[in-house]
Amino acid sequence: MTSDLWTIVSIGLVQIMAVVSPGPSFLITAQTAVGRSRLDGVKVALGLGAGTVIWSSAALLGLNVLFHAVPPLFLAMKIFGALFLLWIAYKIFTHAEAPLDLAGRDGTGGSPFAKGFLVQIGNPKVVVFFGSIFVAMLPAFVPTWMAVVLIGLVSFNEVWWYSLVALFFGAGPVRAFYLRAKAGIDRVVGLFLGAVGLKLLWAAWAEH
Repeated sequence: MTSDLWTIVSIGLVQIMAVVSPGPSFLITAQTAVGRSRLDGVKVALGLGAGTVIWSSAALLGLNVLFHAVPPLFLAMKIFGALFLLWIAYKIFTHAEAPLDLAGRDGTGGSPFAKGFLVQIGNPKVVVFFGSIFVAMLPAFVPTWMAVVLIGLVSFNEVWWYSLVALFFGAGPVRAFYLRAKAGIDRVVGLFLGAVGLKLLWAAWAEH
C-alpha cells in the first residue's frame, strides 16, 4: 500500500510540474480571466478538469485492456513513456524564452466551461502524456481503487492550478511577475521532468 501511495504522489507531482509550464490550457484560462472575468476563468478551469477526467480515464482503461491482451508490450511501452517524458522536458526547456501571447483571443463569447472542456478534449497530446506517465510509473495491472484515485488526482490538479491562474493572473502585478519568471520556471520544470524521464528510462532498461 505504501508503495502504491508513493506512486500516486509521484505521478501527481510529475503531472503538476508539466501543467505549470504554459500551454494551450494556460493561455485559454489566462485570456478568459483577463478578457472577461476571473469567475469565467475558473469556469474554464472546471472545463479543463472535466476534459482531464475523460482523457485520463481513456488512458488508464486503454492500457489495462492492452496489457491484459498483450503482456509483453508492457516493457516496450514503459520505455516509450520514459522517452516521451524526456521529449516533453526538452520541448519545455528549449522553449523557455518563447513569449506568451495573451492577445491572441479576446476571451469573449461562448460558455467558458465548454471552452475549457473542448480545449482539453481537442488536444491529443494530453492523452499521450497521461498514457506515457501512467505506463512508465504504474504496474502492469492497476487496481480499480488506484485508477479512481489517479483520475481524481490528475483532474483536481488541473482544476486547482488553472483556478489559481484565473484568480491571480487577472491582476496586473501578478501577471507581470509570472511573465518575467516564465523562462526560469520552464527551465526548472524541464530539468525536473528530464531527470524523472531518465530515471524511468534507466529503471525500464534494468528490467530488460
